[in-house]
Formats: sequence, C-alpha cells, structure tokens
Amino acid sequence: MNILDKIVERKKTEVAGAKQKTSIKELEYYRHFKTSVRSLKESLINNPEFPVISEFKRCSPSKGNINADAKIKDIIPGYTKAGVSGISVLTDKDFFGGCNDDLSTARDLTETPIIRKEFIIDPYQVYEAKAIGASAILLIAAILDKQQAFDLAALANYLGMEVLMELHDESETEILNSYVDLVGINNRNLKTFEVNLEHAANLASSLPESMLPIAESGIHSAEDFLFLKEAGFKGFLMGEYFMKHDDPARACIEFRQQITHQKTANT
Repeated sequence: MNILDKIVERKKTEVAGAKQKTSIKELEYYRHFKTSVRSLKESLINNPEFPVISEFKRCSPSKGNINADAKIKDIIPGYTKAGVSGISVLTDKDFFGGCNDDLSTARDLTETPIIRKEFIIDPYQVYEAKAIGASAILLIAAILDKQQAFDLAALANYLGMEVLMELHDESETEILNSYVDLVGINNRNLKTFEVNLEHAANLASSLPESMLPIAESGIHSAEDFLFLKEAGFKGFLMGEYFMKHDDPARACIEFRQQITHQKTANT
C-alpha cells in the first residue's frame, strides 16, 4: 500500500467512529452550520495580485514535522493581515497533526474563506465540514470514483460550500463535474511525492474554462509562482513554504514582497 492508500484505510475507521459519536442531525445544530460563508472562488478572482491560499499544516507524511507546535491563534490573524485570498486548514490528525477544532478556531479568527483540507470519502465528512465552519472542501480525485465525486460535490454545493477538486494525472479530469468550482493541480505526486511544475502547467491547459485552476505543492519561490501564473493558474495553495518558518505569517508577507520585486525585475 502507498501512503495514500494507508490514509484512506485509516479514514474509513475514523469516519465510522465519528458517526457513532455525533450524528448528522447533531452536526446541523453546530453553531457554524447555518452561518453563510464567503466564496473562495470570488476571493481569488478579486485578488489577482496575490491569489494565495495559505495553509496551516503541522506535519506531513513526506516532510515529517514541519511546525509541530504551531497554534492556529498565532498564525491565522497574520495570514489575514498578509492579504491572502483563502486559508487551508488540515483537519487530519494521524498524518498531518490537525483536528476539526483547528478549523473552527480559524473560522472565529477571520472572515477569509477557509477550505477544509481533508481526505473526504463519505458524505458525513461534508456535513462535518459545514458544521465546523468551512467555506469549501477538498476532494481528491485519486481516492474517489466518478459517482462519489459527483455526490460529494453536489452535497457540498447544496450545503453552501464550494469544491476544490485535486488532480494530478490528466486521466483524472474525467471525474470533474458541474459542482466543482476550483481545480487543484498537485505538483507533488501523492503516491511518489515527486514534484514537477512543468507537468502541472501542461495539465492546467486541459481544464474547462469555468473551473478556476489552482496550483498546489512545490511552490518555493517567487519565480515558481510567476512561472505557474504565466501558465494560467489563478490560485496558489501554499503550506510547507510558510509553515517551515518560525513565523509563517511573516514568511507570507515577505513572499508577497518577493513577488512584487520579481515582477519589477522582469519588466
């Protein structure tokens, strides 16, 4: 089994336990469930100079501990101040060191759209995302079939959330459907963890025009950002680059400054 298979197997057990602990009906009474949220897609479109989705992530299977002691309250306000278009919060505990409370806390600290970054395989997790305050959910094409992707995306839209569908391989484009708002192209292969920006740029050109292309993973410089922007990407999901610093929010602000300087140098 590759790491993605292991995560999905663990997620099945985790979701089964969550269903026994809290019913969907109970989730509908959570304080965030009825709260309207801002559109992530519109936020990205309206911020063309810095269409960045900054991520809160403590660790990952590929990198191990990145910022193991990071606290939501210390970072999210700074991301907002940096002017990001969205914020991604990992809620997986076993492999990424996150939890649902991280996202709920982030929701209370900012009005910036928040995406729940999770390995979603069951409708229960979509209701859960709404209950904890998500503006959008991540769906990963590699772990879903076409019908699952359709049903989960439709449910998210019905509940007032947008959908970011993550792809890596061109064959996965067939899983896209009309309920998908944004398409994330992961520069890192989730099965091998190899990064290839050229591959992502080529794949972006095959996407439907109605779906906003988002570059994910492996963006480590202003040059990477501008290369992918030139290739047609309208959003950039960045986690490790910021989180590996002692002050992720400061790193985000400095990255924005680097982009401005690089653009000036290129003109």
